[in-house]
Amino acid sequence: MRISNKAKNVIRHIVLIAVCFVLIYPVVFMFFASFKESNEVFTSLSLFPEKYRWENYVNGWQAGASGSITFTNYFLNTFALVIPVVFFTIVSCSLVAYGFARFSFPFRKILFPAMISTMMLPSTVIIIPRFMLFKNLGWLDSYLPFYVPAIFACYPFFIFLLIQFMRNIPTSFDESAKMDGCSAMMILRKIILPLLKPAIFSAGLFQFIWTWDDFYNQLIFINSPRKFTVALGLRLAIDTSTETVQWNEVMAMSVCTIIPLFIIFFACQKYFVEGITSSGIKG
Repeated sequence: MRISNKAKNVIRHIVLIAVCFVLIYPVVFMFFASFKESNEVFTSLSLFPEKYRWENYVNGWQAGASGSITFTNYFLNTFALVIPVVFFTIVSCSLVAYGFARFSFPFRKILFPAMISTMMLPSTVIIIPRFMLFKNLGWLDSYLPFYVPAIFACYPFFIFLLIQFMRNIPTSFDESAKMDGCSAMMILRKIILPLLKPAIFSAGLFQFIWTWDDFYNQLIFINSPRKFTVALGLRLAIDTSTETVQWNEVMAMSVCTIIPLFIIFFACQKYFVEGITSSGIKG
């Protein structure tokens, strides 16, 4: 018996809704758990709290290594880390991608595969050499281990993403600009970058989310509680004895930490989708 197209669409939508529910349920659980009693978070089978405790957000926000450190400090530190890293990444990776996509230079055919090959290298493999290097340079317990790699375009994924998008831009635009007397940097600034906006938004959004959520590197390179980010601040709220952890307050602060990510994603969703779908059209 053949199934009609209408029935297929209904089945497809039911499956998609079920998958979306499975994916979004942890976020929904975390949201409602932020209003529960601490002992109610993992003992109650009900998704909704018996009584909504709005003070969980107030108490959780004030929690810290000491009375003078709150999540205000953690959020300010996070923005002080993330925003420069995103800016430096976009600028440096755009310059490197422009060089690979539009210019011929010695060893280009060797350098490009070598750069792409570094994408296959797990970060855990080079974490010890990086730690020793930053220690000898005196950069530990600062944000320099994050700023400097971004300044020198140490993110091959973003370079590759921008290169693929630049290859979709006709070179005739460059030639016309040269005939009008534009230099290489003027072509990049006035022609390439405006057309590169979707890819730049995609790279910036990826870098923002990855740096915001980067608990591993922040834990290794940042030691002072006053320089902690929200990822480290959440970890600080969990004691060694799980019986004393105020899980309702941890859930409340977890909700607060993902709100900027949701705002950034939905604000840049149009450019993000356009950049992802357009970056791989031409090889």
